[in-house]
Order: sequence, then structure tokens, then C-alpha cells
Amino acid sequence: MWRWTRGWGREHGAWHDRGVRTTIISVGAVLLALLVGFHRLVPNAGPRLGSLIEAFLPWFGLGVPLLLLAALLAKSRIAAAVTVLPVLAWAVVCGGKLVPGSDSPRDLTVVQHNLSDVNSDRTGTARALLDAGADLIGVEELLPAVTEEYDAVLRDVYPHHATHGTVGLWSRFPIIESQLVGIRPSTVDDPFWNRGMRAVVETPIGQIAVYVAHLPSMRLGQGGFASERRDESAILLGKRLAAEPIDRVILIGDLNSTLEDRALKPVKDVVSTTGRGFAFSWPARLPVARIDQVMARSLTVTRVWTLDRTGSDHLPIAARLRY
Repeated sequence: MWRWTRGWGREHGAWHDRGVRTTIISVGAVLLALLVGFHRLVPNAGPRLGSLIEAFLPWFGLGVPLLLLAALLAKSRIAAAVTVLPVLAWAVVCGGKLVPGSDSPRDLTVVQHNLSDVNSDRTGTARALLDAGADLIGVEELLPAVTEEYDAVLRDVYPHHATHGTVGLWSRFPIIESQLVGIRPSTVDDPFWNRGMRAVVETPIGQIAVYVAHLPSMRLGQGGFASERRDESAILLGKRLAAEPIDRVILIGDLNSTLEDRALKPVKDVVSTTGRGFAFSWPARLPVARIDQVMARSLTVTRVWTLDRTGSDHLPIAARLRY
């Protein structure tokens, strides 16, 4: 009798432990599914937790194999079945990026690159951009002192060139006019902080207003995700794009925002891009997010992809556009 009771107790304890593990894994799976599927409901006040989650949203899918492994180790079919929920949520929110972009005929090819102001291989970087065979090249962190080095490589193919502040544009087609675009946040006192420009380019499909922009960087610290300056700059850029009188618009830039980040909404309300392909561009050594963007109005961005690494901490990205 004593042996039977002791054996039953061990079996009951094992069952009880498995039940606890099943509950923990299942709750984790449900929470992950809710987080991915309803990330817009995460508040963004204070530490900007919502933007932080959205910046790395595709990577939350890595939680699925971890949960499934835990369910297998726990020998719990119920927990394994519940992991289907975050799979479905991730598929709905991020699954479209797994579909390759269209290689259909294009009207324009555009390259975007943050050159990095500490890039020592400027000639090599310029040649990499030249080899992409684009029609337009938009760049950021272009220091006036080194502009001539880039232009020396690019000017034969891209004879039309304009710079304002630390952003620039090289074009195969004539640049009719260009001007500075004010996107400086109110808390930036530096009068030389100029990171936005607009150019009117005469292309074979007509005039296009081309914007090149570099939104402020984000900072992750003890107080959370510091993105106030970027968010304010995005609002200013969005207003300027909305007021653009030319119908066809292309935005090229290091926006320091992923497409999922709610802070980019003022811009996304005016211009859009393909949701296909991840094209992670930053950091160059191990890219985890695409914060470099090519977006458009009255043109369709059909494909976005990354180019080979240069001397920058960003990867260049290229995009095909169709009118």
C-alpha cells in the first residue's frame, strides 16, 4: 500500500509539473501572438515601447521555434498546438515580406545609401553605387569636404548633382531646381543641422519631385527608446510631402524607422513602398532592420533589395519603380 501510494505520488507530481509547463508555454504563445498581432495597441508614451517593438517586429518570430522546442521537451501536445497562434499572427503581419518583389519592367531604379561620415573608403563606396546602375542615387552623411571625391567617380554617368547640408542627389537626368527642406527638430540648436532636400528631376516619364532625407537617430537607454526628435522630424517631413505640388514624388532616405514603426505614419500617409522583402540594411555587419527607405507617390515601388557592403555602417538599398 505504501509503495503504491508513493508511486502514485511520483506520477501525480510528474503530471502536475507537466501541467504547469503546458500552462506556461501556452500562455507565452498566446502573449506572443497578441503582441505581434496587436502591436499597435502597445502604448508609446514615455519609453516609446511601441516603437521599440515595431522596430524589430519580424524578429519576434524567433520566439515560435523556442516555444515549440519547449513544448517538445515538456512532451505537451497542447502547448505545441497553441504555438500555431503566434505562427498565424506573424504570417499575417510579416509573412508578406517573404514573397519576393516583382521583377516586372521598371521605369526607374533608385539607390539609397547612408555613406557614414567616418567612411574612409569613399572611392570604393562611390564605385559600388555606380555599379548598381541606378537612375537616381540619394545619400546621407555626405560631408562637404568629401563631396568632390564621390562626384569624381559618379559625374561621368551622373552629370546632374545637388547637395544641401549633409544630403545629396546624383541623377542621370537634369535637375531643374533644388532646395533645402527644413526637417530640423525644435530641440536641435545646431544651425548647420540640415538633413532634408527637394529636387525637381526631368525624367523620361516627366517631372518628379525627389526628396532626400535623414531623420534623427534613435537612442536606447535607461529611460527607454528615445525617439522624440525623430518623431518630430517625421511629422515635418510628412507635412512637406503632403504639400508637394508635383504629383509624382520619390522619397529617398535614412529614415531611422522601419515600415512597421508607427512614428513613420505621417510619411506613410503620403508615400508608400513595397511590403515585400525584408532588405535589412542596418547595421551593415549584421543587419536586423531596414531603416533605409525608398518610397513614392503616383509611382509604385515594385522591389527593394540590399547591395553589397561598403565602408559604411549601413548597407545600400536599391528599388525599382513603375509608373
